[in-house]
Amino acid sequence: MLELYIGFFLLIVGTLGSIIGPNVEDPLVRFLNIEVTSCGVSLVFLAYDETLALMTYLAVNALLTIIIVRAILIRTMREDNEDREDMESIV
Repeated sequence: MLELYIGFFLLIVGTLGSIIGPNVEDPLVRFLNIEVTSCGVSLVFLAYDETLALMTYLAVNALLTIIIVRAILIRTMREDNEDREDMESIV
């Protein structure tokens, strides 16, 4: 029963952290706040002993983590290249 309450707490805190937390403009920080929420959902699944739902959720979450981190890195690299090109055009 304790994991159910901890799961709901992490779910609420992670959601609020993603919306109004510090540095929400930074995509990596927002992603980490979403990971807190996903741990809360995993604990809620575990409390209800929904093994298949828990395994499916964790597998999909692992794949999405890889995709989102890669997208954040590509976006950051493109922004850095654009800034560099802007600086070169000034000189």
